[in-house]
Amino acid sequence: MNALRIPAALTSLEDVAHFCQSLAERAGLSTDAAYRLRLATDELATNVVMHGYRGGEGELRLAGGMDEDTVWIRLEDDAPPFDPGAGCRPPQPDVPLAQRGIGGLGIHLALTSLDDFSHRYTDGHNSCTLVIRRHRPRRRPE
Repeated sequence: MNALRIPAALTSLEDVAHFCQSLAERAGLSTDAAYRLRLATDELATNVVMHGYRGGEGELRLAGGMDEDTVWIRLEDDAPPFDPGAGCRPPQPDVPLAQRGIGGLGIHLALTSLDDFSHRYTDGHNSCTLVIRRHRPRRRPE
């Protein structure tokens, strides 16, 4: 298992990307799976920085690992409680842009790119676990 502690700042997102890339390479993830893991982790980390800590001081803690079937990243913070999956709505392509609410699209893309996601808030800490399957089942011809 690898771990990383970084300041909750936009300048730290490059470290998040390197952490994801390194884990994906060690796990032998496909380019697509590695991209999906990085996309989701980056989006969630950005939301913690921008909305969780509201640009104030804080810390992000990442841990990552793998088993035979999955690769996972756990993102923890001390910001106020927030479950990214609660109330996540799909985009509304039929609604004109001017009438759509702001926000939510990035979280939707992040969570739908993962194979599994969980959140818990315990003892003043948010903990999000992001999971990608190492090998997706092949689709059968129809």
